[in-house]
Amino acid sequence: MKILHLDPNHEILISELERLGFQNDEDCISSKAEIMKKINHYDGIVIRSRFPIDAEFLQEAKNLKFIGRVGAGLENIDEKEAKKRGIKLYNAPEGNRNAVGEHALGMLLSLMNKLHTAHQEVCEGIWKREENRGVEIEGKCIGIIGYGNMGKAFAKKLLGFDCEVIFYDIQNLPANEYAKAVSLKELQQKADILSLHTPLTSSTIHLIDQQMIEAFAKPFWLINTARGKSVVTKDLVAGLKSGKILGAGLDVLEYEKSSFESLFEGEIPPEFNYLIRAKNVLLSPHIGGWTVESKQKLAQTIVDKIARDFGKKN
Repeated sequence: MKILHLDPNHEILISELERLGFQNDEDCISSKAEIMKKINHYDGIVIRSRFPIDAEFLQEAKNLKFIGRVGAGLENIDEKEAKKRGIKLYNAPEGNRNAVGEHALGMLLSLMNKLHTAHQEVCEGIWKREENRGVEIEGKCIGIIGYGNMGKAFAKKLLGFDCEVIFYDIQNLPANEYAKAVSLKELQQKADILSLHTPLTSSTIHLIDQQMIEAFAKPFWLINTARGKSVVTKDLVAGLKSGKILGAGLDVLEYEKSSFESLFEGEIPPEFNYLIRAKNVLLSPHIGGWTVESKQKLAQTIVDKIARDFGKKN
């Protein structure tokens, strides 16, 4: 079986697949149109997010049996069309869940203790202690929306902080030793901190908007390491200005390109200008699951899933 790799990944991805008997070709440069001209020669493709695998692309992939996405989500693949054609889809949320959990916790600690702004001030020779007084997690209620691999990993990291951890998930996922399942209404009543861990779907696009923000009983801190388009930025900024949102840690932004590799296509939105100047906002470039360790884990997860279904057929 022949596999076409469309993005650079950890070296073990190809070496392990070769060891299992797969033929591997790499093309991380050609355009989507150029790839479409030769995709019919391949049984599988492995991609991160370089371009969308849509119905038009899949129509040319006559022999395609599987697509491996080295990442957590599958939103850049037309899942309905792939299913119709009997193409198996593999993603790897198990590979970077720990990295995302640590990143979310790191953003929360930095925000609540003003570490990012205090560091900059000291570097500029400014020594303010009272103005940089922090807030502790202990005794707070942390609400998680989305309790899959990422949500569970974040909840696990909160053990030992002596806080209450609750979650709401549209799929009615069961509770575990790290968090209690609640309704969305109860989460909105109790949460001091909200952390998003949802995939990008029709029900999660613009999930955090003005109506959702105003429905929270208390001012709250927001952490988003999920998908940028789940938060309406102008409504977030309004919440920050009013004080309903105490601070925001954003690893993802509404303005990201679908490839996640760059930010803006046009003019810089005015809301972004506010975010980069606000002292109670912490930004990072979609690197929550982007650690040295997760790079290898993601690759190995895709190898394992491909080998499980196709390894014995080579």
